[in-house]
Amino acid sequence: MDLIIEGIVKAFLLFFSLDSEVIGITLFSLKVSGIATLISLFIGISLGTAVALIRFPGKKIVVSLINTGMGLPPVVVGLFVTIFLWRNGPFGFLEILYTPSAMIIAQAIIATPIVMGITLASVQQLPGKLRLQIIALGATRLQMVWTLIKEAKLPLLAAVMAGFGGVISEVGASIMVGGNIKGYTRVLTTATVMETSKGNFDIAIALSIILLVMAFLVNLILTFVQQRKRPS
Repeated sequence: MDLIIEGIVKAFLLFFSLDSEVIGITLFSLKVSGIATLISLFIGISLGTAVALIRFPGKKIVVSLINTGMGLPPVVVGLFVTIFLWRNGPFGFLEILYTPSAMIIAQAIIATPIVMGITLASVQQLPGKLRLQIIALGATRLQMVWTLIKEAKLPLLAAVMAGFGGVISEVGASIMVGGNIKGYTRVLTTATVMETSKGNFDIAIALSIILLVMAFLVNLILTFVQQRKRPS
């Protein structure tokens, strides 16, 4: 219990003293996970909506694959991204392994199935006649899709929160593709693991608290946006 209290005190000291290393790690974590989440939103919402609206053979299998991907282990993603970006791998010529770009790619792969699965379920639960009504009012198919996405905006904001939460808290892929390089690819989760392995539990607890607070603040903002205009 004393160790936890010491960690909480350490967290306040590190954050409010504006420790340059901790602030840098925190902002870098937010940057990497934020960009990865945005990429996953673009891909996940587009593909999730397409799968929901289009009828094709084997659709149930595709949906099952998407739902399975929502629980994709980060360490597995890290392994395959590392193999593909390794110097002898298919994309080794890019020379981006152990860089922030590799971390963004890995985190985007982790978040995309989460966003896609929630988007798919959100669009599918909309009334089937709604599409016909929108088309009957003279809307193009693109306008119809955009209207459906707006109708599902509440669960889609939940997809944003789920996607961001999934990547800001992961550690396996970040260590494997980023290398936990100080001042370059170190994020809050990898720094926590490192400090724990060194026996610096107070610092590890402090970093964990900062991570939790940051995730809470981001989700608080998104929740206010989500709940601003709730349907009556």
